[in-house]
Amino acid sequence: NGIAPCNLHIDTGECVALTGPSGSGKTLVLRTLADLDPNDAEVALDGEPRSAIAAPEWRRRVCYLAAEPGWWEDRVAPHFPGDGSAPALFDALDLPAALLEQAVATVSTGERQRLALIRLLLLEPRVLLLDEPTSSLDAAAAERVEAMLGERLAGGAAILLVTHEPRLASRLADRRLEIRDGVLS
Repeated sequence: NGIAPCNLHIDTGECVALTGPSGSGKTLVLRTLADLDPNDAEVALDGEPRSAIAAPEWRRRVCYLAAEPGWWEDRVAPHFPGDGSAPALFDALDLPAALLEQAVATVSTGERQRLALIRLLLLEPRVLLLDEPTSSLDAAAAERVEAMLGERLAGGAAILLVTHEPRLASRLADRRLEIRDGVLS
């Protein structure tokens, strides 16, 4: 139930798609890189080892977006800074600002997925670890997410993208890796 020893390098501005069957270890790779589960992986960002960076700071630089993001408040607004930075991203992803006033439970799955992406992007991470970021989206919403991710890549972010969608991988990723039974190739 682990990941076999491997080397993975992602360049600035590069998107790598990680594919493989369900249960093969894709999410485990993301969670390991994000330092969310106990692990002894040697991970570095810009040559600085993860062990030399405080965990909260690491998780601001290397952000993980779960396939089913968590919500810690009943309403949407407390999940976003009160500085007015979110509305521009809401517009870019075709989300009404009125969603901020809603209860999380009343927001659709696709809207929650885009809201979670906005929450992550507001941190301006250097690395985005994305687990099926368009799985609950219709074609138009997925296209907007892809455009936004493309902008982040152009701005120098690196993305490791888990997906079961070959077309998404071919449109966004510079290269593909596959994982089967914990072995990355």
